[in-house]
Amino acid sequence: MDPVTGMMIDGQQAFAIIGATLWVMLRIGAMLMAMPMVGTRAVPARVRGMLAVALSVALAPVLPPVPAWNGFDAATVLTIARELAVGVTIGFLLRLILEAGAMAGELVAQGTGLAFAQMSDPLRGGSSGVVGQWFYLLFGLLFFASNGHLALISLLVESYRTLPIGTALPDPHAMASLVPTLFLQVFRGALSLALPLTVAMLAVNLAFGALARAAPALNPMQLGLPVSLLLGLLLLTLLAGEMAPPVQRLFDSAFDAARQVTS
Repeated sequence: MDPVTGMMIDGQQAFAIIGATLWVMLRIGAMLMAMPMVGTRAVPARVRGMLAVALSVALAPVLPPVPAWNGFDAATVLTIARELAVGVTIGFLLRLILEAGAMAGELVAQGTGLAFAQMSDPLRGGSSGVVGQWFYLLFGLLFFASNGHLALISLLVESYRTLPIGTALPDPHAMASLVPTLFLQVFRGALSLALPLTVAMLAVNLAFGALARAAPALNPMQLGLPVSLLLGLLLLTLLAGEMAPPVQRLFDSAFDAARQVTS
């Protein structure tokens, strides 16, 4: 084989590797843009792009072959749209779980009197309650502490094998039936996390209300807010040590839903 032919073959292989990486990067990049923590404005777009390229280069050799490039025809445009839709769906399912944590934090803040404590939230955009941000960050830390990022990479590889690039999307009716179930699990998880602390704070408020009615000269309402704040912070400290199992169940439900979507 002469050197010119060898260079042509090497060039074709290089372009094939670049094309496979770009096809893989569509789903991974869309997922990173939609998922929590990483897909927020707090993480620069350049960092997300570098992470998408690194994951694509690492996963492309072990994934099924990508379709041949035939230019920007209708089939190629539809394939690109499908890849973006699958990636956004996986990231959005994970984002729902962290939003459940933020919802639980807002419910707790309403009970403890911390709802007025608002500040800028770079992870979610706009402003939100301090307790809601704390729950959101705690869910994110538990995700990485429980090797959720490794499970996410495994889910990506599995999705490429069950739903290769260029194949049709699953039945939309099955996906539509999955959405109410997942939303129910998210709301139930948020309420189950906030319910113990909310009930405890309701009991405290009822006790101060009864005391104010029985002995109004003591003016117990002035003590109600400080006691509620201190008790709420104490209960939050106790709740933080018991949140790992229910949060893990929520993440498991999100991963199960993502597997059903991509299967």
